Amino acid sequence: MGKLLKVLVWFAVVVGAVIGVARLTAIRWWRIPWDDPYVEASIAPTLRGGDLVLLWRATPPNFGALVVCPDPEDASRVVIGRLVGEGGDRVSINGDRMEINDRAVHTETNCSEAMFQVDDPNTGSTVEQACVIEDLGGVGHMRGSTIGDKGPAPSTREVGQGKAFLVSDNRQFPYDSRNYGALDAATCKESIFFRLVSKKGFFDVKPRLTYIR
Repeated sequence: MGKLLKVLVWFAVVVGAVIGVARLTAIRWWRIPWDDPYVEASIAPTLRGGDLVLLWRATPPNFGALVVCPDPEDASRVVIGRLVGEGGDRVSINGDRMEINDRAVHTETNCSEAMFQVDDPNTGSTVEQACVIEDLGGVGHMRGSTIGDKGPAPSTREVGQGKAFLVSDNRQFPYDSRNYGALDAATCKESIFFRLVSKKGFFDVKPRLTYIR
C-alpha cells in the first residue's frame, strides 16, 4: 500500500509539473465572456458565451484559426474571429459569400444540427439561423448563415502589412474586422482549439470536450 501511495504521489507531481509548464509556455484555459452580447452572437454556432476553452499560444495562429485578440477600441474587451487575411490579402464578403484574393471560400454541407438559435445583440430577441460547414484552408468549421437579404452590407478590404483580418463565424451578427478594422497581427497570439465544458458545466454533455476547428 505504501509503494502504491508513493507512485500515485509521484504521478500527481509529474502531471502537475507538465500541466504547469504547458500553461506557462503553450496553453491556457479561459472562460469566454457571457456579458458581451455582440461577441457572444458573433461566435455562434461554434461557441457560446461562458464556454470554458483551451487557448494555444506556443506558435502564431494559422490561417482559418479562431483567434482571440485585444479589442483595439476597448482594452477591457476581446474580439474573437477567424484569421482569413494577412498583409497584402484582399478580403471580400457579401452575405454568406466570402472571397480571399478573388478565390471563393466554399461551403461544404449542413451541420449535424441544421438550425441553431442566437440572441440578436441589438434587440435581445431570439433568432433562428441555418448552420453550414465552411472550408477554410482544407479545414471545415461551423458558420451561421445570413437571413434573407438582412445581412451586413457587402465589404471589400485590403489588408495592410503586419495586420490581421478577422471574420466572425456568424455572418448575420458579425463583430469582426468590418467593424473595428484589421488588427496588429502581433496582438493576436492565441487561438481556441478545444472546449472543455459549456457555461452549464460538465453535465451539459453535447458541447463538452469538443475540438474546435
